[in-house]
Amino acid sequence: MRVLVIGSGGREHALTWRIAQDSKVEKIFVAPGNGGTQEMERVENIPIGVTEAEKIAVFAKEHDVDLVVVPQDDALAAGVVDEVHKKGILVFGATRAAAQIESSKAYAKRIMRFRSVPTADSAVFDDLGQAIAMVRACKMPIVIKADGLALGKGVKICQTVEEAERTLYNFMSRRIHGSAGEIVLVEEYLEGPEVSIHAFCDGKSFSLWPSARDHKPALDGDEGMNTGGMGTIAPVPGFTDSMMQKVGENIVSPVLQELAFGGAPFVGCLYPGLKITRRRPKVLEFNSRPGDPETQSYMRLLKTSLVDIMLACAQGKLDQFPIEWERDLSAVCIVAASGGYPGSYQKGFPITGIKEAEKFNGVKVFHAGTKWEDGVLKTSGGRVLGVTAVWPTLRGALDMAYLAMDRIAFHRKQFRKDIGRKSLALPFGE
Repeated sequence: MRVLVIGSGGREHALTWRIAQDSKVEKIFVAPGNGGTQEMERVENIPIGVTEAEKIAVFAKEHDVDLVVVPQDDALAAGVVDEVHKKGILVFGATRAAAQIESSKAYAKRIMRFRSVPTADSAVFDDLGQAIAMVRACKMPIVIKADGLALGKGVKICQTVEEAERTLYNFMSRRIHGSAGEIVLVEEYLEGPEVSIHAFCDGKSFSLWPSARDHKPALDGDEGMNTGGMGTIAPVPGFTDSMMQKVGENIVSPVLQELAFGGAPFVGCLYPGLKITRRRPKVLEFNSRPGDPETQSYMRLLKTSLVDIMLACAQGKLDQFPIEWERDLSAVCIVAASGGYPGSYQKGFPITGIKEAEKFNGVKVFHAGTKWEDGVLKTSGGRVLGVTAVWPTLRGALDMAYLAMDRIAFHRKQFRKDIGRKSLALPFGE
């Protein structure tokens, strides 16, 4: 088989690494890829941007690609899956219509309300004055969200009316997230720990992954700006099989049914982010692809061939295909980022210590913002590396990942030192 993976982050490196373990895969193309995928055998980086839908489809056809994997939000919103479908090639990923569940938070809210999926109360605004009038009448804290895609940074928890007004101005007037902030949601703040849920989907049926927890704020203690994710654990202590079953029945299933009924059957990975409130789990938002740091943890736990799973999804045969995960291991991912991320940061600094880090038991390092330049591996993005580890206990996996992290060096490296700490203390970190 020949496989094409779209993206350049840690998620795409992890997926490529897992796909490469399948003996029937002879060649993997990654567009555009990163320094980590460039090092792999049987893997070739292709200089095509993730939103260049027609170029991707033409390349796949001309190079006899059997399966295209589209795990990147901008690519899905740009209609990459739709263009590849036109060439008659199998695709793991959501169409542009189905991907609206992520690319428009207002659209997702309408679907959830229609199907009685538990979620936070919210109001949608395209007028700055009306949005400001709303927040002045709200009890703090509240949450303000950009409607569109904003690299995981378009959500702000506001503690005061002044902060909420400033956020609305930044989103809607200054357009700090571009067109993503033309429309905003003003949403009630939900108390409780967060859990990431992922599901393989073939348009009509689904299979749930283990639970996971992402750590979005940039700094220890959940301080600082929101990022695309600074680290993950999987599974989440205390999140039971019974709870997972209820999420499948009350959240994933009705949304899949509604998308199919509306003519946009969802194929790929559906990812609802949840808050576990005192009453029941509620949806914070839906993603139409796997989370980036979550995927790096998950690929360390998956036992079944990833290629076979993706083919089953693309062919509508997922209900005939059992999927196995490691049940006796915990997986973690600690992100090493450029100093200043998610704000402004410098890049182009040499990276050392990855081989030494991977000498620790159970450790694998995935690349995100890296590139090779004159034979030297250098930083090229905000999130640079994901240090993953697996161990029979969560504490052991975290210890190994942090020991490995200490071996890696680049100028102004930053990382959170408390990934998983709350989960070690009490289920859901309460």
